[in-house]
Amino acid sequence: MRPTVTDLLATAHVVSLPLVSRFRGIDRREAMLIEGPEGWTEFSPFTEYGDAEASAWLAAAIDFGWNPTPPALRDTIRVNATMPAVTADELPAVLARFPGCRTVKIKVAEPGQSLADDTARVAAVRAALGAEGRIRVDANGGWNMDEAEHAIHAFAEFDLEYVEQPCATVDELAQVRRRVKYMGIPIAADESVRKAEDPLAVARAGAADILVVKAQPLGGISKALALIAEAGLPVVVSSALDTSVGISMGLHLAAAIPELDFDCGLATAALLAADVTDAPLTPREGELPVRRVVPTAELLARHAATQDRTLWWRARLERCYQLVE
Repeated sequence: MRPTVTDLLATAHVVSLPLVSRFRGIDRREAMLIEGPEGWTEFSPFTEYGDAEASAWLAAAIDFGWNPTPPALRDTIRVNATMPAVTADELPAVLARFPGCRTVKIKVAEPGQSLADDTARVAAVRAALGAEGRIRVDANGGWNMDEAEHAIHAFAEFDLEYVEQPCATVDELAQVRRRVKYMGIPIAADESVRKAEDPLAVARAGAADILVVKAQPLGGISKALALIAEAGLPVVVSSALDTSVGISMGLHLAAAIPELDFDCGLATAALLAADVTDAPLTPREGELPVRRVVPTAELLARHAATQDRTLWWRARLERCYQLVE
């Protein structure tokens, strides 16, 4: 049964969690946690997202809290470390938060930084990982086509696993993919999947070799699995600075995918300086267990958002609820 707004708000807690390092232009992460009959779930679209986009995140929260999860095909998920756009001297402290991870995703194309800054960060990660480590870079659509091609050439010596969302549009992705195909470096699509009116357009256009999928933006586990099956491309399951409750949703999605060849971007709770549970989903030996998470009451109280922010989130949920199919 679909819950009512009253059902959702009855158990809702809004939290504001500090980050270890500035990421995506923010220092704190806000999220709403809700307890459903299947367990705790999360509604945490970024604050700048409009209601239409955020409503998919609410659909995912309802799906995870009110519907059984699909059968798990594995009980642990290998995950990658995530490297924010930090300086090379800050890198060791970040990597230490991801013990045992053999793969690192590096943020590049950060506003205010140069290609030289990005190259220095990629080189430092390669030196830290050694030859056997895996490196992927994520530009979040921050380059035009010429900048993307130039940057991929600059990073080529560091043996990239793939380049994620080098440009903003599907057409640009397709052209960059053709330009760098001879180099053997795959192109992955993230924003062109989760922020698109048609998430399958990137696959139909031959614009990517890999899809990055997130449970919340795609409307939940079932919808994400249907998209993956129809797209027919390899996938990486990722998260969006979720609390451990939201990470659990992503882990259940990853556990249900028949073929999962890449390490997943689900270790982002390690970027939080605080979480909502005494048993956070942070990596051990490069893996995360597939399990539900129950928030700790004391931590919910300690990290509760201000009254104004709590009212803002409750009003947002009510508006988004009207848009959920």
